[in-house]
Amino acid sequence: MASAAIFSSLRRRRSPSLEAFLAPVDLTEVSLVQTLATISTELISCFASKVSFFQRRNYRSLIRKMEVFLVMLECLRDSGSGSGSMSSLPATAILCFKELYLLLYRSKILLEYCAQSSKLWLLLQNHSISGHFHDLNQEISTLLDVFPLNDVGLSDDVREQVELLHKHVRKAKLYVDKSDDNLRLRFFSFINEFENGRVPNHVDLRLFFVERLGIRDAKSCRFEIEFLEEQIVAHEGDIEPTACVLNGFVAVTRYCRFLLFGFEEDEVKLPFGNQKKPRKGLIAREISDTFITIPKDFCCPISLDLMTDPVIISTGQTYDRRSIVRWMEEGHCTCPKTGQMLIHTRLVTNRALKSLIMLWCTAHNVPCDFVETVDGSADSFAEALPIKAAIEADRATTMLLVQHLANGSQGPQAIAAREIRLLAKTGKKNRAYIAEVGAIPHLRKLLSSSNPVAQENSVTAMLNLSIFDKNKSRIMDEDGCLGSIVDVLRLGLTTEARENAAATLFSLSAVRDYKKKIAYQGGAIEALAGLLRVGTPRGKKDAVTALFNLSTHLENCARMIEAGAVTALVGALGNEGVAEEAAGALALIVRQPIGAEAVGKEEMAVTGLTMMMRCGTSKGKENAVAALLELCRRGGAAATKRVLKAPALAGLLQTLLFTGTKRARRKAASLARVFQRCENASLHLGGLGVGYAFAGNSTTPNRDSGFADDVSMPMSISVQVL
Repeated sequence: MASAAIFSSLRRRRSPSLEAFLAPVDLTEVSLVQTLATISTELISCFASKVSFFQRRNYRSLIRKMEVFLVMLECLRDSGSGSGSMSSLPATAILCFKELYLLLYRSKILLEYCAQSSKLWLLLQNHSISGHFHDLNQEISTLLDVFPLNDVGLSDDVREQVELLHKHVRKAKLYVDKSDDNLRLRFFSFINEFENGRVPNHVDLRLFFVERLGIRDAKSCRFEIEFLEEQIVAHEGDIEPTACVLNGFVAVTRYCRFLLFGFEEDEVKLPFGNQKKPRKGLIAREISDTFITIPKDFCCPISLDLMTDPVIISTGQTYDRRSIVRWMEEGHCTCPKTGQMLIHTRLVTNRALKSLIMLWCTAHNVPCDFVETVDGSADSFAEALPIKAAIEADRATTMLLVQHLANGSQGPQAIAAREIRLLAKTGKKNRAYIAEVGAIPHLRKLLSSSNPVAQENSVTAMLNLSIFDKNKSRIMDEDGCLGSIVDVLRLGLTTEARENAAATLFSLSAVRDYKKKIAYQGGAIEALAGLLRVGTPRGKKDAVTALFNLSTHLENCARMIEAGAVTALVGALGNEGVAEEAAGALALIVRQPIGAEAVGKEEMAVTGLTMMMRCGTSKGKENAVAALLELCRRGGAAATKRVLKAPALAGLLQTLLFTGTKRARRKAASLARVFQRCENASLHLGGLGVGYAFAGNSTTPNRDSGFADDVSMPMSISVQVL
């Protein structure tokens, strides 16, 4: 096991009980023995009644050792040796008791870990966890080697118990339960069968999951799946089995969940989303994270864990290789931190940062396995791909799900849609296969379901499937599918369903041929405009990105004006979360005379755009000045006059000429020249002519007589799987 993987953020998953246990205690000012006795009593009372499904012998043995320590501590307390300050105890005993304090804490973590972790995870980590129990035995042995047993005033019977404990831990060897290990190997055999293209026997799977592991219902099986998935996300690259193999186990368990337990209708009411309680990860991390804080710059922005293989992507941001590879494999083409589009997917090792991390690990005695990879090699992406067993198990699960979509009652259909939604999150192979076996027609029917959960999950499944380019045509070619998605956008039974319908339209509109078809689908733009006006922050974001995509097709301009999209976009200029995209869409619309006329008629258009130039993002300012320039060029004298009279515009242009992006500076210089050609422009703009001329000469030659540089207007937008 990669025991070097001792870093992960306890602040993300520390339980309240651990917080209470680690309450600040100044052991120099309180009764040390009393404190340790209290902690030992609480530890024993908390865990003695609990039973770990695996590691039973190691678990109970550690509890018995804690009981011996408690007897010793109570004897000292009752005899008065520890009743007052620590001055009544030998210095060696005080040091040993301080070490015992930490040992009790580590024991608590290990016992809690065994009691709370899933059965399959404990099974897979059988050797590692056995090793941690053995490590605690060795720590106890070392502590008792040093402890002055004859100098602390113990009674004869208590001293005899401690001596017996000492002899026992000195002789203790690593214990791995053979029956547990046989079950672990059996679990691996199911992976091997799927790997070889065979589906394991139904009877064998039932015997393993139900009879041997005691997983007797869908709820228990779902817990196992969720726990394994959390370990993959939290500790990618730092665990054994590897994340690829764990994905295979998740896939096999998911298949068994439906094969063995069917589709329980009460699951329809289960909430969806990030509402799960934080749970434990690798026990090595739990024990050591409490004592070391990792510098923020050494942590991956995606996983928040210490980076063992930092790489730089095309935007200049650094991530851990495994995290960013998985992000790309899921179909994302943007930088997770900045949202910028990735020019390429080549990964370059950040050797300077890697050296600093290695120095830091050495300075803090932190073992860490640093990965050596070849920059830009195809092999770096292969690590994130699922093994064949996961693919085959997911395909078997997909067949079960599609069968229930086609023939099941309303409840099982809703559950099947939910699981397809989840499967479609996990990579393009699953997205492709789900569509290939015919899920889309059945999902389309569920879009009109009266069951809110079924409708929400079906439209979100459509969204996740649409991320795979080939599925876009399957969705658009399915008779009535686009209309059903628009109906959910207009009349969806839940807010999330309406928002995800908008996001689906955005995803589909990435294909140029579909932009016009979506725009002219009855009610589509009206519904997007309505969501932009009154939706949640996320809903507004989904709506404005969809409208931006649709506005890139010139033939959609009249339709967007007719549907009220221009008014909604102008109103969105005052909303910080969507203003940048709204300004970008308006800059595209005003390129056509009818678009410029419509924007010019909006009372708050110029005010909103100038405000964007003052307070917006760099891209927002760029879009705003581009929109104002086109408004002057295409909107006629009246529009130019309105722009000309905008308060403080001269100062904003001056600032933009020196601080804006390259494109923003070019647009600002062109707008200044437009004003200079207008009657009385010099009076309004004062002495800025020199500034404009300077800016124009300092950039590339003026290309604003045409619009070739603005045709694409790249935006930092990506589709998120849900």
